[in-house]
Amino acid sequence: MTNKLTLNCDMGESYGAWTMGDDETIMPLIDAANIACGGHAGDPGTMRRCVTMARRHNKEVGAHVSYPDLQGFGRRAMDIRGPELIDLIHHQIGGLDGIARTHGTRVSFVKPHGALYHAMLGDPMILSDVMRAVASWHADLSLVVLATPRDRKTVQLAIEHGLTLRYEAFADRGYTSRGLLIPRDKPGALLTVEEAANQSIAIAKDNLRTPKGKRIPVNADTLCVHGDTPGAIKMIKAIRNALDKM
Repeated sequence: MTNKLTLNCDMGESYGAWTMGDDETIMPLIDAANIACGGHAGDPGTMRRCVTMARRHNKEVGAHVSYPDLQGFGRRAMDIRGPELIDLIHHQIGGLDGIARTHGTRVSFVKPHGALYHAMLGDPMILSDVMRAVASWHADLSLVVLATPRDRKTVQLAIEHGLTLRYEAFADRGYTSRGLLIPRDKPGALLTVEEAANQSIAIAKDNLRTPKGKRIPVNADTLCVHGDTPGAIKMIKAIRNALDKM
């Protein structure tokens, strides 16, 4: 069985005079843009440019929310939780959604970034805070979470919040035997173009396996590739081509 996967990409991560990624080239190749909202990267002008590109190419706009960590690119853990975290997420969604609505589109999903994404995986209270923030937004938004062997507690929590989940797998990152991402500083964390294309096909067929051959049942809805990955454009084209041929 083959799953029809959408392709999402982390974008809008430039800031001021500092440029990261080639958003203009990447946008036509993907289905959904996870746009940085000023927490780990991004600024109002970059957000506007990404939003208008997404609208021009008829792509979904997602809020890529994070801890307030520009210097660490949102990859440093922070002890922020409860109302403070909810306010922080609302602030970032609001900034992007305001720009999106001004330009004739809107935010339709939220994807936490970096350390917040991983904190959500490891701490049920932070996961609940994130879900509460997304569910309490004035318009319906779905929440992107890591597609691991189905976590009943996550599903139940989403039901309690009345929240729709999108399960995400990663094309360009290596996996542990538990279905989690290998930390970036460990061997095997970042895949080559060929490896990423092959892994994309395996995920679409729900046949992702560890190097030792153990199957990881991720059952994903959407596939992520990072716009800041070295050779990202070549990789995204290879992944898009692999998926389109299935």
